[in-house]
Amino acid sequence: MILGARGLPRPLAPSTCEPQPQSAERHAEQGEASEQHDRLRHRPAPQSGVDGIDPVEELGPARLLAGDVMLVAAYDCLNKVNTSYIRSLISLFNKTASEVCEGQQLDMDFEKTDNVSLDDYLHMIELKTSVLLAASLKMGSILGGASQRNQNLLYEFGKKLGIAFQIQDDYLDAFGDPKKFGKEPGGDIKANKKTFLLVQALSIANDAQKKELKRLMDGNTKDKTEKVLQLFQDCKVNEWALQLKNKYLDEAFAHLEDVAVLSKRKEALQEMAKFLVRREH
Repeated sequence: MILGARGLPRPLAPSTCEPQPQSAERHAEQGEASEQHDRLRHRPAPQSGVDGIDPVEELGPARLLAGDVMLVAAYDCLNKVNTSYIRSLISLFNKTASEVCEGQQLDMDFEKTDNVSLDDYLHMIELKTSVLLAASLKMGSILGGASQRNQNLLYEFGKKLGIAFQIQDDYLDAFGDPKKFGKEPGGDIKANKKTFLLVQALSIANDAQKKELKRLMDGNTKDKTEKVLQLFQDCKVNEWALQLKNKYLDEAFAHLEDVAVLSKRKEALQEMAKFLVRREH
């Protein structure tokens, strides 16, 4: 998750919330809750010198409970918001939480589904990842007294940015520098996860490439990652992914540009967006 904390959760008590915490901080706690549930399913092996996920099985239930506590803490923080905003914020918060859960379920379902279209995968990413960032931005705009139009534009900015972020995440998992990215190369391939790269490769590969790709994904050979990555490159999905990422980033910036405030006030969001999609970790 974009706003989820990395590694084990830090101690967080509901009583530590400020009377009027920043919207992003409140929504980050929802992101952390989702992240802890997600980490129970996708637990990459830690690397030497890199902060990874402890694979000890006994930590699974603790992570799940930590995620639940963070969700409760988020509601406790929301309860301290000025009453004139509370209905709008909780309505958006609950809608987003439901969408994230639906996206997580689709992600799990896709692991057992042979044929997943790009449109289906995009829908899953919107629910699992994009709406979290979009809602965070909209919550901030609600608290800031923005017009409904500006609220909606910031929401769409977040959705498009979230998709671009996920494309970059999928790309880095396959082709990133492991020392910078902090994950073992090909983690998604080893876990048989559907990604933008895999979905597109299966869509455009010739019959021989598709057959080999499915054979590799159904197995667990030592050279699985190496051969799948080679097929990705043969199908040029690595180049396609970067182009698609830039397309969604441009769409995100177009929505931000339409927000009716001074350009100077948008600079922080522009820098955040560039960081999220151009990072190497």
